[in-house]
Amino acid sequence: MNITLEPITRANWLDALNLKVKDGQNEFVPAVAVSLAKVHVKPDGDLVQYLPFAIYDGDTMIGFIMHAFEEHTSHSYWINGFLIDSRYQGQGYGKAAILLMIDYIKGRFSQCREIRLTVHKNNTGAYKLYANIGFTETGDIWGDEIVLRQQIESSE
Repeated sequence: MNITLEPITRANWLDALNLKVKDGQNEFVPAVAVSLAKVHVKPDGDLVQYLPFAIYDGDTMIGFIMHAFEEHTSHSYWINGFLIDSRYQGQGYGKAAILLMIDYIKGRFSQCREIRLTVHKNNTGAYKLYANIGFTETGDIWGDEIVLRQQIESSE
């Protein structure tokens, strides 16, 4: 397994649009097209920036993940739009990709003290994955989504 995160570009965006989750999982995550639209539409406000990434194993695109953030905060760093294509689920890619994204965020934003994400209340597999890597509930619920966070220790 050689997992990397590569920015979505003109060269790979059409491949990203073809990523699909398993039947019955569509309610758990937005389609890649919806996530990519957020980059331009900015539904969370003008201060929020979005960085969409393709998840690769070698040369094969196996998933999608996006980072949304407000740079001049210590707490507004989100992982969203995360999915592993149905053909590659259950092989450890999800955990590897989330850990890579956490490392990316921590490496780029030294002021970050908390990374957040949401998980659909019925998505028990994803909830277990996030809990196993240190995400805990904030107590906030957004519709059918539970808000989770991982505290980041200061390296200072």
